[in-house]
Amino acid sequence: MALGDILRSYPAPASGPRDLAFDGRSLWLNDLISDRLYQLNPRDGAVLRSFAAPAGSGIGLTWDGRTLWHSNSAGDLIFQLDPRDGTILRSFASPSTSPGGLAWDGRTLWHTDSATQLLYQLDPRDGTILHSTDTAPQSILGLTWVGGTLWAADRASPDQITQLDPRDGTILRAFASPTSLPGGLAWDGRTLWHTDFATDLIYQLSVQ
Repeated sequence: MALGDILRSYPAPASGPRDLAFDGRSLWLNDLISDRLYQLNPRDGAVLRSFAAPAGSGIGLTWDGRTLWHSNSAGDLIFQLDPRDGTILRSFASPSTSPGGLAWDGRTLWHTDSATQLLYQLDPRDGTILHSTDTAPQSILGLTWVGGTLWAADRASPDQITQLDPRDGTILRAFASPTSLPGGLAWDGRTLWHTDFATDLIYQLSVQ
């Protein structure tokens, strides 16, 4: 098994799959077209539940061990959501006018700006910026935390998935994304899950 090999794939439940999160048992998907969040069986993509996103133009999604975090570009906000029904538990302004992916490191949020190519570390209580670094020439949408590093879906040419040092944005490893419009990323403890706008598919990818 090589880095980036596709282990499985199946159709997303709607036509605008953006970002993914993994809660230990299920995948969560934010869909940009339907403006809904879906809980999925990772084996086959079957929908276990869904609810409306808190606002339109949803972008990032991550899981903190208890709740979902979701970013949107309609109001440049970050929301903490109850995974049972999508109730908003808190919200604060994104530091970005082009919010991208979200990741949870066990204590803080990481968030990307796809226009300025900045990566932010945020205090989840109020969105205070704890750290920021430049990730140029990357244009990052999907983001997930893995063992002290970040994996990012890069829409800049060439389309690729990269492993980053969160301190300074240095690329540690990279591989070509399955198709031309890489979107969300999630880590299940062993493999990466990935969405793509070009195919409306969800992919499970090897990082060996």
